[in-house]
Amino acid sequence: MINWEDFEKVDMRVGTIIEALDFPEARRPAYKLTIDFGELGIKKSSAQITQRHRLSELKGMQVIAVVNFPPKQIGPFMSECLVMGVYAENKEVVLIQPSQNCPNGSKIG
Repeated sequence: MINWEDFEKVDMRVGTIIEALDFPEARRPAYKLTIDFGELGIKKSSAQITQRHRLSELKGMQVIAVVNFPPKQIGPFMSECLVMGVYAENKEVVLIQPSQNCPNGSKIG
């Protein structure tokens, strides 16, 4: 169990994917995402979402991400945030999205 103060330490925000590219150097199939978080700026993320999401559908999609993890080196790529998803069948990741369009950078609470 965690307490409310622990939950408040996790900074989750809404952002819009502005670029999505293949990431062939990744150990497991992944995409390189560039996400606009409004006043928080642009951040990059490696996302293992290739089984349920096509590159062509990602640009313009709003997602939810944890933005206060330290950057993580993934092969030749520096991931700056963690895009949130749901593990569906066979551990395939389905992105979590707001049900309505929200301003980039909106805080999840």
